[in-house]
Amino acid sequence: MGKIFDMDSPIMRVLNRVGDLLILNLIMIVCCIPVITAGAAFTGMYYVLLKIVRGEEGYLIRGFFKSFKQNFKQATILWLLILLVIGIYVGDFLIFNYSGISFPKAFVIVICAIAVVLLMVGVYIFPILARFDNSIKNIIKNSFFMAILNLPKTVLMVLIPFVPFVIMYFSTYATIFVLMFGISVPAYISAYLYSGIFKRFEPEEEKAVSDYEFSVTVDEEKKGE
Repeated sequence: MGKIFDMDSPIMRVLNRVGDLLILNLIMIVCCIPVITAGAAFTGMYYVLLKIVRGEEGYLIRGFFKSFKQNFKQATILWLLILLVIGIYVGDFLIFNYSGISFPKAFVIVICAIAVVLLMVGVYIFPILARFDNSIKNIIKNSFFMAILNLPKTVLMVLIPFVPFVIMYFSTYATIFVLMFGISVPAYISAYLYSGIFKRFEPEEEKAVSDYEFSVTVDEEKKGE
């Protein structure tokens, strides 16, 4: 029985991981409440999760807020750009459905196709910011290329965050679990996919680093637009 509750036992490792994801989910909910801070919150979350999936675990809360603070400016600018795009598409939706104007099908299809591409690019932005030092322009550019070059994984990463909502739709009893893990668990699963993709753009030999050193470069330009 003693070995079951040993800190290195499989059961305890699973329980510790569940606890980490619960804490991370609660931090995300709190940090996203002001809305304007959501971009930095997502960056901090992916910073921690990318370390976890690579076995480079450190202090979860300290690592989260270290990345939150360090990347706040870029993350907020990128988040505001995302909100702007969302606002434009909400306006387009209202116009298409309630203006009474008949738009050519080809035009609507093009608009929808652009929306899909932007969504695929969007799922890479904050993980890239969490992992790499870069300018805002290059973060967006690299997000686009990674999304296209890894299309099957990209589609999967677009769909994964919607799974908790689908579960909640079919079972109201799952609502409490969605509130506890609905953000962190899908991001944790996606972090495994991001980690494999990012390795192609990192130095071949990279030692494990602390919460204060976890960044490498993709392009020559550094962060700081």
